[in-house]
Amino acid sequence: MIDTHTHLFTEEFADDFHSVIERAKEAGITHLLMPNIDDTSVDDMIRACNMYPNFCFTMLGCHNTSVNDSSKEKIAGMKQLLTDGHPFVAIGEVGMDLYWDKTYLKEQQIALDEQIQWALEWNLPLVLHCREAFDPLFEVLSPYRNTPLSGVFHSFTGTQEEMNKVLEYANFMIGINGVVTFKKSNLPQILHTVPLGRLVLETDSPYLAPTPFRGKRNESSYIIKVAEKLAEVYEIPLEQIKEQTTQNALKVFKRME
Repeated sequence: MIDTHTHLFTEEFADDFHSVIERAKEAGITHLLMPNIDDTSVDDMIRACNMYPNFCFTMLGCHNTSVNDSSKEKIAGMKQLLTDGHPFVAIGEVGMDLYWDKTYLKEQQIALDEQIQWALEWNLPLVLHCREAFDPLFEVLSPYRNTPLSGVFHSFTGTQEEMNKVLEYANFMIGINGVVTFKKSNLPQILHTVPLGRLVLETDSPYLAPTPFRGKRNESSYIIKVAEKLAEVYEIPLEQIKEQTTQNALKVFKRME
């Protein structure tokens, strides 16, 4: 299995980072992809991944909740890290989030568009976060629909209508995490309309721990619970879920090969 979205470099794992990595390996995970947060987290992320080369992989991006009216220079400075030989396998995590605050809607759109340009310029996939912001996000994304842009719609929690719109972007996978195991989630029903060839596994650790760990710190080894739920939803063997989602992830994140 591949955990395509895990923040193991954050302070929540400071005391047992190496144990968390070992549990991930024991659970059958072959790759861990770590999305960046903003300019303050890049060094910690790279340092953590450098401890486990060819197992942990980094992304570069400015998370939408770090965007404000003074983000332009910060984001421009981060682009300077995209040099020859850079270690990043994707641009992420980027996108839009209007759940907490709508103040910087326009600034989030500008930041997203800028980082889409990075993805196209450097031929890297884009890892998108979207919460309560599908319409303004697609305002930015739609002009790029017929470009080579690829990536992952991370942590999908939208409606059937929104899923239909996501599926129109043929070069994008959909990231499925612990939300699919939640009792009141409508995601299992929506997934009946989604081909398995469009899904990748993720945890979003330390957040969104799957049942039966809900409410606790999430970690990458718990991804098995996501895979088991998908096997139940699609009514196919667990090994088929593991194999297909791994192939899907490698198809998008080509720099890991």
